[in-house]
Amino acid sequence: MTALSTGCIIALLLASGALIGTLISRRLPGHHLSTESKEAIKLATAVVGTLSALALGFLVASAKTTFDDAETELRDSAARVVLLDRVLAQYGPELLDVRKQLSGVVEDRIERSFEGATRLATEHLHQDDVGIEPVQRALRALTPDDEVKRLLKSRALEISGAVAEAHWLVLETGQEGLPGAFLVVLTFWLIVIFFTFGLLSPFNGTVISIVVVCAVSVGGAVFIVNDMAHPYGGLISVSDEPLRIALSRMGRN
Repeated sequence: MTALSTGCIIALLLASGALIGTLISRRLPGHHLSTESKEAIKLATAVVGTLSALALGFLVASAKTTFDDAETELRDSAARVVLLDRVLAQYGPELLDVRKQLSGVVEDRIERSFEGATRLATEHLHQDDVGIEPVQRALRALTPDDEVKRLLKSRALEISGAVAEAHWLVLETGQEGLPGAFLVVLTFWLIVIFFTFGLLSPFNGTVISIVVVCAVSVGGAVFIVNDMAHPYGGLISVSDEPLRIALSRMGRN
């Protein structure tokens, strides 16, 4: 389920909860909604509201951290790829094909991660995306004939290892998103709050409009959090500009 559909469903559930609360309040005996009863309901709901606010704050902070880490990883990988290309260029013209292969890896990453990569496609990255491994195999097969080239080979393998590590870290963490059980519990808390809104509020157009706007706002917040937790496959994604800049600088002599 996409982040957008999750947010829409939650917004619909919250608005429905408020509507159900309004319908029930019109059928309850008067003493059930006395001043004392309303005060008790408000106090109980305040506890749930506090828990919901803390949970949403935690989710926002966690999603922002995930998004920032993805941006940092992308910039670091772009810099390492350019550095690796320069090391290969210093090794000699015999690695021209390897450098072209490295450029192909960057182009493939841009295409997979940024150019229309759907969530379904992202889920299959583990099956057919080998990243920089072909370049590493070519580097291991080298037989340097002097000390300088041996040092360059060692340096190239070191840089490519760092790029590969970052690549697989992205694949392993890209599907985490929001914990399902946590999202269900949070949604239940929010439904309770909106049910209380409907239970204690008068039934008129102004109240209905405000409740609907609030439901859409909360659903939008969940959408943003869930979408930012998938920084390479959502509507809110990290920019591919560092990779494009790196690609433009590769292959130069």
